[in-house]
Formats: sequence, structure tokens, C-alpha cells
Amino acid sequence: MPIYNATLTHIDINETKRYAGLMRTADFPNQLVVNACMEAHVLAEPKGIWEIYPYDADLETILAEQPCRLQGEKIIAHLEHCSQVAVLAVTIGEELEKLVSHHFSKGNYTAGLLLDAAGTTAVEETADQLSALIAQHAAKQGYDTTFRFSPGYGGWDITVQPAILQLIQAHRIGITTTDTCMLVPRKSVTAVIGLTPHQNQLMVPTMGKTEGCSTCTQLNCQSRKRS
Repeated sequence: MPIYNATLTHIDINETKRYAGLMRTADFPNQLVVNACMEAHVLAEPKGIWEIYPYDADLETILAEQPCRLQGEKIIAHLEHCSQVAVLAVTIGEELEKLVSHHFSKGNYTAGLLLDAAGTTAVEETADQLSALIAQHAAKQGYDTTFRFSPGYGGWDITVQPAILQLIQAHRIGITTTDTCMLVPRKSVTAVIGLTPHQNQLMVPTMGKTEGCSTCTQLNCQSRKRS
């Protein structure tokens, strides 16, 4: 399983505002968001891990040494034309979370909220980088790629997380799960990306053509991207 050491050149301020629920708040001090992004940039330790497996769309199963059968209407539909899947995980480590907890313990709720939002932006940017790398690798092999699809979205139950982590040995970059299948460190992401031969290009929801939020049933999510 290749390990990917990401480089974050910056942390997007507007995305951080979105995750903090501030997109419609005109009078919030922008410098506080800037400060949180700078602090997150210092604390983040972005890395990822990934592997490509054969996928049987008829059996709805990732064909690993220990096969992983998928559950969930939308994830199955998402991969219905795919013959391979890339399984990935990324994290920015624990240091940012520790400072977020410290802020909240001291009653610095605004600082804690903004840093937490900046951390979410950082891990999503890390996942974007790894997704782009996987797309480049797939293209060289004659495949197109779908956008990434994560447990917890579109009705794909998070109980699959332990199996996903096992497929890519995510413990090698420090990611585990709790008894309730939440990722640790909390600022971590797992996902799958479907691969399909070039001739099926028009049949696949490719990266850049379909936004992940459009597949998600959590319509009231504060972080949902708006068109």
C-alpha cells in the first residue's frame, strides 16, 4: 500500500468559513478565520495511504484477500460500471485536535470552532490531493475515475470503516476506529474511487463533473456545498 506524504501550501479560507457555518455571516472578523487557517497549517501533518483492488459490480464486492461486500444503494450505484476501486484514507494527525480540545476546555469556543473547521478543510484538501494522484495513476493504466465516495454519506453506513481501514492497512499512518466506527484521529477521511475503462467514460460520474454533496442525503448539513 503506497503511503502518500501530502504538502499543504495553504488552507482555504472560504472553505473554512463554510465548515464553520459562516458563509452567510457578513460581519464576522475575517482575521480570526485567517489566524485559524495559519494555525492549522502549522499543526497539520497530512498523509494518506491507498490501494487499488478488482471490483465485482455484480456481487457488489471489493475483491481483496478478505473480500468486502458493499451495502448501500448509492455506493453500489456509484460503482456499477467499475471494474476496479481505489480505497484510500488520509489524516492530518492528532496535534490539531489536541489544541481544539484545549480551546474548548478553556472556554475559547470561537477559536476552537474555527480551528476545527480549518482542520476539516485541511483533511479534505489532503484527500483532494490523493484523489488527483489516484486519477493520474489510473489514467496511465487506461482508466477513468469517479469522484470519491466516503462512508457516512449517501446512505453508506459507517460500520464499514473497520473493513475499509483493514483493506489499506491504515494503521500504518495512525488511523484506527472507535467501538462506534468513528475514525481516530477525528480529522481523517476514508473513501473509495471507482475505476472504469476509458470506453465507459460517459457512463461514469467522473471527478469534476459531479459534486459529492449532490449524492448525499444529509440535505440540512451546514457544510453542504451550494450551487
